[in-house]
Amino acid sequence: MHIRVTLLAPARSSSVLDVRFDDDRSLDEAGWRELQQAVPWLSRLSAAELRYCSPSARCRATGDVLGLAPLAQPALRDCDMGRWRGRTLQEVAAREPDAVDAWLTDPRAAPHGGESLLDFIGRVGGWLDTRPVDGDDWVVAVTEPAVLRAAVCYVLRAPPHTYWRIEAHPLSAVGFTGRAGEWSLSLE
Repeated sequence: MHIRVTLLAPARSSSVLDVRFDDDRSLDEAGWRELQQAVPWLSRLSAAELRYCSPSARCRATGDVLGLAPLAQPALRDCDMGRWRGRTLQEVAAREPDAVDAWLTDPRAAPHGGESLLDFIGRVGGWLDTRPVDGDDWVVAVTEPAVLRAAVCYVLRAPPHTYWRIEAHPLSAVGFTGRAGEWSLSLE
């Protein structure tokens, strides 16, 4: 038996220039507008048997507006960025350029004191692999863009540096079909 999983990035909560590590801000005005415009074509997601979200405010709000009434999953939270939480990449790079370089080039590095990229990808993959398979269930989860990127790396068994080459825009979706350890990417 196989399961179908759709991961959806939330509507935006800040401008691109103000994106912060492990950001828990709610949707901004533009995000609300984009989400309202997207409801007609995303409402199909409410047909999923199992509906989850990352615990952040923007993921919960996106799921609620879409009528998903999602259950928050701690395993779908953003990467733990330790002491960098709440800061922009530019702020951290100005203070700790060597640490940022290590983080961007070594997937085992966690100079911020949080999770390494490899640990993060493993956590997201572990969540995928523990989804219950009961017939041909469909799981939908509104997750952080970083979670979508980590899931793609995990499913494709791609080298960790591939993570940095994947873009996940607000309200973009990616799908997977399969079961633990045997996943396929399905473009949605």
